[in-house]
Amino acid sequence: MTAVREVDVLIVGAGPAGLAAAARLAAARVGRVEVLDREQQAGGVPRHCAHGGYGSPLRPLSGPAYARLLVTAAEGAGAVVRTGVTALDWAGPLALGTVGPRGHETIRARAVVLATGARERPRSARLVPGTRPAGVLTTGELQQAVHLYGQRIGERAVVVGAEDVSYAAAATVRAAGAVVVAMVTEGSRAQTMPARAADARLRQGIPLLTGTTVTELLGHGRLSGVRVRHRDGRTAVLPCDTVVFTGDFVPEHELARRGRLILDCGTRGPAVDGSLRTSRPGVFAVGSVLHPVESAATAAREGAHVAGAVLETLGGAERPGHDGVPLLVDPPLRWIAPNRVTPADRGLPYLLRTTAPLYRPLLQVTQDGRTLHRQGFLRALPHRTLTLGARWTHRVDPGGGPVRVRLTDR
Repeated sequence: MTAVREVDVLIVGAGPAGLAAAARLAAARVGRVEVLDREQQAGGVPRHCAHGGYGSPLRPLSGPAYARLLVTAAEGAGAVVRTGVTALDWAGPLALGTVGPRGHETIRARAVVLATGARERPRSARLVPGTRPAGVLTTGELQQAVHLYGQRIGERAVVVGAEDVSYAAAATVRAAGAVVVAMVTEGSRAQTMPARAADARLRQGIPLLTGTTVTELLGHGRLSGVRVRHRDGRTAVLPCDTVVFTGDFVPEHELARRGRLILDCGTRGPAVDGSLRTSRPGVFAVGSVLHPVESAATAAREGAHVAGAVLETLGGAERPGHDGVPLLVDPPLRWIAPNRVTPADRGLPYLLRTTAPLYRPLLQVTQDGRTLHRQGFLRALPHRTLTLGARWTHRVDPGGGPVRVRLTDR
């Protein structure tokens, strides 16, 4: 018989967002705050990111040190962090069936926070043909193998992508003692800071092949190479024993989907308002499951923000009589998060991504032909997040049509 337990707040995911929410909620003495994570260690992605840049600019930390800091803060505040536990499915409006060291359990809560994060799409999801040899990895698999388990990955690697995460993958390949044969991107340039791209190309000697696509994986048993096609139609084979597919993140939204929460068509994560409430009363979502993928600092900030909304719910605050007005974006914008808006939304900024670079663009927010807000930017780049403040939300008509967000050249 499945055991049934009750907690006050159940948080699924022990990454920066979930742990930051747990620390604030536990410090507020709301009762039992429990965090579940299917990994054997809490801390999320920073656990296996050996590079620095985490935490405060005045006190930068490595990824593992930052993860330990978050875990210590949550547990020190009184939250219970349980690892090796998987949330399987919903067992009620605010209850989840789980499996872990204790066996099967049903956990009921007064509020549930989904902080399940995001993942990179593997080779199969990218529809890259060829054989199925060993040596095909995503960045997360690479970093875990090298930094958590000390495994060898091969001697010659091709990194697919030229984003920040791609350069982090290249650094991990080098840390493992392997050579980066090339970085391959369909874009016309690297999608990272120019200084970082130049350092990799000039000082580390890593070729960057732009306008290039991986079309086939070669080898039996172990990868022997990848076939690439250049924009002009030429093809070539890059000999290698490892290929790392980077970027192209998708939210880990299985629990949201199984719970029939409304999903946003842009982010493919749960649709939420400015308080990070989902379409199910008492269920919140936070972090990279909402916008794959942003920094750990952004996830932690959202975790602290959602804690305030959870506290209001536990304190008996009434939920608005609607799920918020939809926020829709026009091309070249890809998505916006949060993607619902109510007149009461304050504080949390809206994050946007574009598919095309624009110089000095103008962002316009309108509803039913009425301008709610205008904001200019110096530039908009596909690999950089745009931030829209929330000071205009009180102008939204809750009974009106969708709010549209446009980004145009001035």
